[in-house]
Amino acid sequence: MKTLLITLAFLMSIPSIVAQKKLAGNYGYKTECMGVEGDGSQTVKAWGNGRNRSDAVEQAKKNAIRDILFFGLLEGKQECQQRPLIYEVNAQEKYEDYFNKFFTDGGEYRDFISLKDERIGDKLSRDRKRGRGSVTNGFIVRVLRSELKQKLIADGIIPK
Repeated sequence: MKTLLITLAFLMSIPSIVAQKKLAGNYGYKTECMGVEGDGSQTVKAWGNGRNRSDAVEQAKKNAIRDILFFGLLEGKQECQQRPLIYEVNAQEKYEDYFNKFFTDGGEYRDFISLKDERIGDKLSRDRKRGRGSVTNGFIVRVLRSELKQKLIADGIIPK
């Protein structure tokens, strides 16, 4: 009887084991600091989720910029600026029209990000997770923090 109960419990747990492999697309990975360059730019590992690789790349770029703007980088090396560029509470909602335009596909956010730190070895062994109908990838990107800060000052989003 005891063996039957153990076998039954094991068989009932198999669907949950299979289901766990499909959670990768729904898990929220955090952007982490990889280092700071001499020009003030930050090299970060950002995660993106999309229908395919190119969608995931664009989402990772947006996530890297958004984290530096509103949340700061709390993961990874301590040498990165941990504080966000925008301190104002609810700034994303207050300047919603500005940031919606800024983050449109092909928008201005692309002027402040680069994939040039991504090496060929990283491209081949890149972190990749699969969920149902989506792909989640981690990418090494460089965010031009100083230039981004100057743009926000020029546009009146943050004070000088």
